[in-house]
Amino acid sequence: MSDFAAQPLPSWKRAVLKVGSSLLAGSGGLDPVHAHSLAQFITHARTQGREVVLVSSGAVAAGRGRIGAAGNGIVQRQALAALGQASLMGFWQALFEIPVAQVLLTHDDLRNRRRYLNARTALKELLRLGTLPIVNENDTVAVDELKLGDNDNLAAAVASLVEADLLLIATDIGGLYSGDPQRDSYARPIERVDTVTPALLGMAGTAGTLGTGGMRTKLEAASKAATAGIATALFCGRDAAVVAALGDGVLHGTLVAALGSRISARKQWLRHAPASGVLQVDAGAWPALLRGASLLPGGVRKVSGDFRRGDVVDVQSSDGELLARGQAQYNAGESVRIAGRHSRDIEVLLGFRYDEAMIHRDDLVLLSSAEQQSSEKTA
Repeated sequence: MSDFAAQPLPSWKRAVLKVGSSLLAGSGGLDPVHAHSLAQFITHARTQGREVVLVSSGAVAAGRGRIGAAGNGIVQRQALAALGQASLMGFWQALFEIPVAQVLLTHDDLRNRRRYLNARTALKELLRLGTLPIVNENDTVAVDELKLGDNDNLAAAVASLVEADLLLIATDIGGLYSGDPQRDSYARPIERVDTVTPALLGMAGTAGTLGTGGMRTKLEAASKAATAGIATALFCGRDAAVVAALGDGVLHGTLVAALGSRISARKQWLRHAPASGVLQVDAGAWPALLRGASLLPGGVRKVSGDFRRGDVVDVQSSDGELLARGQAQYNAGESVRIAGRHSRDIEVLLGFRYDEAMIHRDDLVLLSSAEQQSSEKTA
């Protein structure tokens, strides 16, 4: 068992699990010796009614195993990633009875508002369908990401994207130590981190031989997840007992605490984000928002501004009072066309439908005076 003492794993319903290539690569491509226990953990979590999104490295290693090619330059790795993606999916599919679904992303997909929402919609639908989404960087085109080896940070971005409660990062050592445990006999395990500081990053080791990231990138990812209100657990993916304990809510590893709750972090961002437009609602929509409902097109009377899907917009009453703020599911032109209409008419009017709501309740925050009304109603 690990050097790390047992501690409770934070409560979670949806998690992102990141698995690096150092846990998957064997002498001739991909080796399932460590993947078996990770797959068993995912299967066990699903029987508990939980959802898991897997962020998996290993495409380059799989491609290298298929053709035995040498070389580690950017162009070679791009080609090997393209060769290995199918093998990587087949590798994971063999470990599950449920269907696995491949999702290839780059950081540009997560920076562009429209593509960000499209990716989130697709991932949530895959979870709803009972599949296992497997996310990887689109290494064949993501040159900069290949140089940085950023699947750890991609996993943090995906955790925020799917509104996960927990980020799990499987490593090839027990967790974070005060020094390199392979070189420093006095290195001690660090079981909890409340804040990722520059000094803490200085303790982190460099990249391993097979992987392109090291403990530093894992701490950077944990720091990003923390700011989104998501805790991160670092644990040894080579230790089957450590992995099995996760299914019982026990962590032998390093826990990087969240900075506040996931919901509060998102609401704080929405509260202060600049608005690109206004949706004016009727008197009937407002009580529904107070009850925690999404903003449906039937309750919208007027659309102002020039905004894109994913932009933040203000929600106002008919007399101009600012009620709420949220992310628009449709751009300004589309919003004008569906305002005042029933949700079932969206696809007829636009030829497609992203969501039944113009602002989903998960993407909406009531502002100060509105929150006061809400609290009075629920008191």
